[in-house]
Amino acid sequence: MSRHRDHGGGLDAAVARFGGEKSDWIDLSTGINPTPYPIGNIPEAAWTALPDAAAQDALIQAARTFWKVPHGAAILAAPGASSLIARLPALWPKGAVEIRRPTYNEHAGAFEAHGWRVTAAEPSVQVAVHPNNPDGRLWRSENFTAPFTIIDESFCDVMPDESHIERVRDGRTLVLKSFGKFWGLAGLRLGFAIGAPELIDRLATLTGPWAVSGPALAIGTVALNDPDWAMRTRIKLQHDISRLDAIFDKKGAKLIGGTTLFRLYETDNARAFQERLAKGRIWSRIFPYSERWVRLGLPPEHGWAQLEAAL
Repeated sequence: MSRHRDHGGGLDAAVARFGGEKSDWIDLSTGINPTPYPIGNIPEAAWTALPDAAAQDALIQAARTFWKVPHGAAILAAPGASSLIARLPALWPKGAVEIRRPTYNEHAGAFEAHGWRVTAAEPSVQVAVHPNNPDGRLWRSENFTAPFTIIDESFCDVMPDESHIERVRDGRTLVLKSFGKFWGLAGLRLGFAIGAPELIDRLATLTGPWAVSGPALAIGTVALNDPDWAMRTRIKLQHDISRLDAIFDKKGAKLIGGTTLFRLYETDNARAFQERLAKGRIWSRIFPYSERWVRLGLPPEHGWAQLEAAL
């Protein structure tokens, strides 16, 4: 089950192991924008009534405009990209899927749970996380070779010009978008699948009615209709990630990849580096397949001094 897979987060376990109060800690083990979109006032009806068709249509139209979704492609909103990932394998007869590792491990977990084989040998489906998590690697069009392609663009909103959204025109590509990371509202649980209408219709059947909550519909619509905030945020993230790089460069951590929402550094000993940070109540991400990689997101404004002190 997905709760046993390796992920960022898990701050409760870090507190239990290293001590202190949870409020003392800063969790940098995820790639979530530490400056979230301002929620504002949420209409009372968003909490008390079942989500209506007008609210759902408003969100879909906002998503279509923000991501420049090609005409004729369909969009499905869901309670988080992970909810979609868990259901995607059911869209095709089980067979072989290509998922180049290391990458976000929920994709392989979902396909394996549905009886698929994860292999590069004659796959019927290919999964590409673009930019990749954890190293930020970008995929090019020539890299997509399977009959069907899933492109997970959960972190692509920091670099919209790199999006492969135009590929959904071929009818054989699904693009995933995550709202929580760039807008910093991961707890809202909102994600999107974009692709051919027949694929999206089948996926909608699997997610069921009223999948997205009323508050998520309201907040997502306002945020996606605010391109100025997105532009300012990209500039701020670039500034802050450069600041993070400078700090870790002085501490001998080598930058090997990432995006403006997270960085992957190489150290002499990843576990020791993580423990060093943890003593200063900073939680980072290390990986079971690497003894040298450490991944960190950006701290909130009040957290920079604590991060530098921990180092």
